[in-house]
Amino acid sequence: MNSLLITAVLSTSPDHGLLLESLSWSGDSWPGTERVEALTAFMEGLGPLLTEPNTTPSSAANKESIKEKVESVIWTRCLPLLSRISGEEGMRCRESTAAVCRLLSVCVPLCDDAVPGKLALHVLPSLQLCVEEPPGPGRLSVEVASEVMSALIPSLSADLSLTILTSALSCIKTLPDAMVSKITVRLLLTTLTCSSSSSSGGEMLTRLLTLILDDLCSWHSTHSSPVVTERALLCLTALSDHLLKPHSLLSSSSSSSSSSSSSSCDPDPRLSLQFWRMVQDGLTHRDGVSRKRALYLLKMCVALSEQGGVDCPVPAAGEDEILFRWASNRSKLLKEFWEDYALVMETLEENQVHVVRPVLNRIDTLIQTTVDDSQGEAGLFHPSWLLCVYQRMFHSENKSLMREGVCHLLELQVLQQPAFALAFSQFIVGPFMDVLSESSLFHRSAGQRVGDCPELGTKLEVFMKSFFSSLPSEHRGRVLLKMIQQLSSKHWCAVPLLFLAQALSKLPPSPLLGVEGLSALREVLRCTMITHQVLLRGAAQCFLLESALCLTDVSVVTLDDLFSFLMDFRSDESLCRGTPIWNQTCVWLLDNEDSFKPRMMDGDGADADTEKETVRSHVLNDVHNYLRVPASTGHTEKLPDPREAEKLARAVLLCVDVERSRLGAEISHTLEPLLSPLLDTLSRVSTNIYLPVRKSDKSLQLALRLLQLGGKRSCQRVGEEKVDEVTASLEKLISKLMDPILEFILRRLFGELQELFDVERAELYLCVLRTLWDSSAQHIQNKIQQTYFPKLVKYSLKVLKEPSQEINSVANQVAKAIAMATLATVCNLLDQDVIVIQSETVSAMKSLNEYFYFQTSPPPPLLGNFNKRLQKPRTEDGSSDVGVQGPLLQDWGRVAASFMRDQWVCLSFLMKTVGLPESAETSRRPDALKAALSCSMEALSLLPSDLVLPVLTFMETLLPQLVLHEEALCVEAVTLSWELVQGLSTNAHDFWLALKGFVSMAFHQKLLQMTDSQAPTLTSTLKQISSELMELSQSKSGVFGVLLQHCCQTWLPTGGDRDRDDAVFSSVFSHIDILTEACVYGPVFRRDQRLVQDVQTYVEQLGEECSANVSVSSDNRDEQFPRTCALAFLVRLDPFNLPQHQRLIEEVVLDLLKKDNDISKSKVRYYSNSLQHRVKNRAWQTLLLLLPKLKEEFIASSVKRMFEAGFCSNQASVKYLMEWMMILILVKHPRHMESFWDCFSMDHEKTKTSVCTFLSVLVHFNVILPLLTQKAAQLRKALDIILQWCFNHNFSVRLYALLALKRVWSLAKEVMAEEGDCGLGGLSTVIQACLNQAEAMQNTGNANKNWLRIQEHFFFGAFHPIRDHSVETIFYTFPSLSEVADDEWIPPWKFEEHPGFSDTLPLCLRNPSPDLSRLQPGDWIQQDKGEQNKEDRWAEVQKKITPWRLGIQEQEPELQLVPQQRAARLGKLHGALLVVASLIDKPTNLGGLCRTCEIFGASALVLDNLRHVSDKHFQSLSVSSELWLPLLEVKPAELADFLQMKKSEGYCIVGVEQTANSQSLQDYQFPEKTLLLLGNEREGIPANLLQLLDVCVEIPQQGIIRSLNVHVSAALLIWEYTRQHLTSSSTPDD
Repeated sequence: MNSLLITAVLSTSPDHGLLLESLSWSGDSWPGTERVEALTAFMEGLGPLLTEPNTTPSSAANKESIKEKVESVIWTRCLPLLSRISGEEGMRCRESTAAVCRLLSVCVPLCDDAVPGKLALHVLPSLQLCVEEPPGPGRLSVEVASEVMSALIPSLSADLSLTILTSALSCIKTLPDAMVSKITVRLLLTTLTCSSSSSSGGEMLTRLLTLILDDLCSWHSTHSSPVVTERALLCLTALSDHLLKPHSLLSSSSSSSSSSSSSSCDPDPRLSLQFWRMVQDGLTHRDGVSRKRALYLLKMCVALSEQGGVDCPVPAAGEDEILFRWASNRSKLLKEFWEDYALVMETLEENQVHVVRPVLNRIDTLIQTTVDDSQGEAGLFHPSWLLCVYQRMFHSENKSLMREGVCHLLELQVLQQPAFALAFSQFIVGPFMDVLSESSLFHRSAGQRVGDCPELGTKLEVFMKSFFSSLPSEHRGRVLLKMIQQLSSKHWCAVPLLFLAQALSKLPPSPLLGVEGLSALREVLRCTMITHQVLLRGAAQCFLLESALCLTDVSVVTLDDLFSFLMDFRSDESLCRGTPIWNQTCVWLLDNEDSFKPRMMDGDGADADTEKETVRSHVLNDVHNYLRVPASTGHTEKLPDPREAEKLARAVLLCVDVERSRLGAEISHTLEPLLSPLLDTLSRVSTNIYLPVRKSDKSLQLALRLLQLGGKRSCQRVGEEKVDEVTASLEKLISKLMDPILEFILRRLFGELQELFDVERAELYLCVLRTLWDSSAQHIQNKIQQTYFPKLVKYSLKVLKEPSQEINSVANQVAKAIAMATLATVCNLLDQDVIVIQSETVSAMKSLNEYFYFQTSPPPPLLGNFNKRLQKPRTEDGSSDVGVQGPLLQDWGRVAASFMRDQWVCLSFLMKTVGLPESAETSRRPDALKAALSCSMEALSLLPSDLVLPVLTFMETLLPQLVLHEEALCVEAVTLSWELVQGLSTNAHDFWLALKGFVSMAFHQKLLQMTDSQAPTLTSTLKQISSELMELSQSKSGVFGVLLQHCCQTWLPTGGDRDRDDAVFSSVFSHIDILTEACVYGPVFRRDQRLVQDVQTYVEQLGEECSANVSVSSDNRDEQFPRTCALAFLVRLDPFNLPQHQRLIEEVVLDLLKKDNDISKSKVRYYSNSLQHRVKNRAWQTLLLLLPKLKEEFIASSVKRMFEAGFCSNQASVKYLMEWMMILILVKHPRHMESFWDCFSMDHEKTKTSVCTFLSVLVHFNVILPLLTQKAAQLRKALDIILQWCFNHNFSVRLYALLALKRVWSLAKEVMAEEGDCGLGGLSTVIQACLNQAEAMQNTGNANKNWLRIQEHFFFGAFHPIRDHSVETIFYTFPSLSEVADDEWIPPWKFEEHPGFSDTLPLCLRNPSPDLSRLQPGDWIQQDKGEQNKEDRWAEVQKKITPWRLGIQEQEPELQLVPQQRAARLGKLHGALLVVASLIDKPTNLGGLCRTCEIFGASALVLDNLRHVSDKHFQSLSVSSELWLPLLEVKPAELADFLQMKKSEGYCIVGVEQTANSQSLQDYQFPEKTLLLLGNEREGIPANLLQLLDVCVEIPQQGIIRSLNVHVSAALLIWEYTRQHLTSSSTPDD
């Protein structure tokens, strides 16, 4: 109609120019879209008039005039408007841009031939603008410029098209992601489309395609990155219809040249190695859309090769790698391979393991096909395609799928072939190592118990052996080195590093590692493991050292390299003397002693004759070199690096043990010659004044490390009394030099240390003093105390009492710091129970006490020198006076903090041993104590958190003396200390010592004895702190164990005064909650915490096989320790002789019963292995353990509560424990039998199956009956009750009743045989009928199975309530058979760790009968799952569609629009939303979608075929909505053109897809003219259409399943569009 109106207007109007002017607008205005469209229609009408032949000169002039005005419209109307649009945003801009570009596309052909090129050159610079940079005057935005260029391209010359193409490729590399697809579609695709339709299209198209392909491949080759891959794949997919055409293969294959492109044939991407690398990078890309595009290209190439039916040409010369081949004679095999490959890659996009697992067997098929192919000569399948599959699995969001991929690769048999092992090696040391760093992969598999090696750990060990054995020998060392370097390239968690190190340690011995390999291992030790848990870190060190011993090539490594390498293995974690790894190192050194590379001495030439050196000669030479120091310069020197002494000391001890194993000679004959240079130096340290200080210090450092590493073996186990010969010899040699060493130390401490360097030097001397003291016999300690300690104390006091100077010099402040450190050392050494302090020392200590409490200047105030600060040294002008030592002043704060800490070490010792000074007035003593506590609280705020332990120790002695008179102050001190300890919870190094110190202080026995009447606030505070400790223990295992161990030892110490112990024991009743909570304690850890606990248990169960178990001291941080500790405490009680013990046990039992009842009555439904289930289980386990310690009177008062507990709904494990408890009560106290019978007469309506608990007790009636007096009467009672329940409507109740009936009736028959009928014979008919019915359950399905299972169940079969009453059965066997989580099982050895546990145990620790332990877990209550267990539904896997094949059918001649008259008659309005469903093929989805579109007023629904409307499945869901909704038909093959057309009409193309740039549905504002493109049910939106989208919208999800049904997704978006536009169109009047 528009064209008719324009034609009529033009034919009647004499002045076309005037008409054009009237339709135009002013240059500075923004016309409406309708005005621009009107002018466009007018220009379209002018076209035929301007092309008519000129009949008169006036008509020619008129045409020229019109052309000039048309050109003027372009320059003065369109371009200014476009420039203005570029500075704005919104839907109006989109519509106006589309309208102006349509106007330009009409105007340009009407102008001279030069105008398009001129206009293009004007717009071209705008494409190069940075998108963040606002366009200047006359410039366009990138988005607008791309639209203008797209409109101009059909009118441009070939050269200009090439220029635009080059510019577009440049834009793709620089513009933001959001603009890349627009540039690709609007410029590249339009250019190619126009070139293909031009007269010289073939040659020009080939030229353009070659340029694009070469540019993208070159870009990816030189700048390979995820971003480059993503953008290159976008371009290739968008151009795939041009690049991958059927004639491309034929022309390429018929060409005589094998090059990938020429002027006579289209370029073939399949011949480009870089193209396939892009595809492979895309298949493993993190972005799902990029993976989709890469797979799309791969499938197109395969389909194209199949259609062509000819061999893929040979690649260009110089490319030695072929990633894709096609052979026509093996077309079927190739097709099957690539179909399986595409299926696998598509299925891996799913997040659910049960969807992916059925296609994993296809991977095996792919692998086998590749292996079979590699054995021939064709080489059709490159192994790198398999690596893409594994890498895709490794990148999965689902950890279970990631684990499936890792396990599949670990079991890959093909890697046993050298060629494949080598091909996979780069992948193994790269992506595979990356995925192995994921800790969650190492969780225990189903069926594994706590302490078992994780399945992945075992498989990794086997894999490493086979992989390295299969590698060609010349490549093994290189691959191993890269693998170790990968370990140090990033931070690895403890668990994966441990198992990887273990796998490496199991490799067959082979010379693979040189100096570089040892350096890489040292980096792992230094960088990667510093934050790991101690035991796991120690175990990993042991495995890494084992790896080094079996894999080091000793011919290229010197002994010095080896000893330097060993420095990074800590003696307190792994490489400790006497451990298996130490002995293994000694044996290895002995075996390889003659094979090490000789070290080159200084001055040796390259051709010097070097002799092999032994370990002994090497070490002896090192000792000489170590003590060879230059003469003293007279200047103060920094302390030598202690690592030198560490290295040499370990080398000496290894050498001694090597020599001992070789010669079996006297140790003294080996050790003394080695140490003779050291011993000589030490003998002269106190007398030779010319001896360089550096040499003296180095000799002391070496002696110290020798004593620490060899003298006191940290790995010696408790109770091991065997004296080590090396230890004895070393201590003997050093003890001979005790006097000169101590004299030297005293001389140095007495005034010679005055520089900042000397603070660290003094620490060395004092550490030597402590070590000599610890390694000396008691008579030598007495000598040291008598000779040296008084001198040290007096001199130190003298230094401290010197008056402070106005300006603190370095010498003065350093002397004070050293003096206080000396006093603290003396106090620490004397603070031992076995030390008898001599009178001279006591006198010196009293003087020290006077110093702290009184100042020398009158008047003498109390606490004059508490918290004395050490000021920073300054010179007169305020600058540092230490020259080169100036940087050390930065650490002065640490020196000052240590000074204050040392004060509290002294004060703590003095408070315990001396008390307040004798000179203090009696009346002022309470004030002094109060002031001392205030000072200690001040110290807590002044000191760093890691130095507060001495303050807590001081408060531990002080608080009991003040609590009755200064309760508020004591509470403040305890609270402040607790806050400090809580702040340390993330600092593992300092937390545990501080926690133990705090617990000893706050829960001191005197404080625990305080009652609510004596100290109510303190008691309440302690209860609150104990509750917070338990809460903290939920996340930090071991915290509660510290508190409980302390309290139990306080309440019930081993040995001691009975009267005093009773007084302390009574305090337990004020804190009984601690004990009760401990009985049911056991945190439910997060999955990552549980993993660490499991792996620690695994390491512990390795025993001495792993040296870390010997080197690392046990810290009792097992989460089961609080329970075992509390149970051991309760077991040690003697309730039959001590009333307080009896009272405690009874209160604990009542508290546990209350806990059980509270859980049962709560509304929270608890599930198997939930926290509620575990607490109930633990409570009844404790009750069973304590039952033998309960008096009959107490049982009589509480038996009703125990029986009532059976009426609640309980998990199976709890039910068994309850039933066992009832049986034991009735056995020990038969008089409660009547109470038991009463339970069957209670109302059971609310818990219908609870009677099964009591029927289970009757199954074991054979244990109870012998203890009853009237056996026949009791049997009659039992039978009467059981028979009633045999006819219950509930199947489970009937089953239990029948089993009880069978057992009790067998007892009755025995009694009748002995005593006669006894009134039981009358029941025989009924009973026998019931039993016959039970036994006859042959054809009743599950009933028969359950009847057999319940009889075979452990509780009714192998279990005997009396014989099996043991700790092992209660805490280990029963939980394992009841399917309780294995972290609840407590093995007997954990109880044995508690002293005296077995001595007072009222029942057996271990079960005397092995019958129960041989059984497998399982319950009889199992439904017959029948066919549900089968996975037949996964046997057939759906295949994805191939989108370009959907357009093969015949196309309709034209698009057909369904008439809208019916809707119009009803007044129904349509919106501007166009819904395109051409990719959907299920009629049900289309029918529902049609209904949704009609309801919400969509403008039209686009289908791939209108025949869907007649489908009955479509109609069943559409319910006639197709009669009221316009329907449009667009074939899938035509969608790209349809979308382009709609985009040019101003529609915004919206797709539902998750991409990197997708917007959330809740945030996106829909434009009015919106086209909603819906994807296929399985594949989604094809990759070749994704770049046509203007925006991707994703629906926010919170579940695990990745996608919604396509109709549901569409409905959500259609409603959101409708809601937005209903809201925007509504008015306040509405």
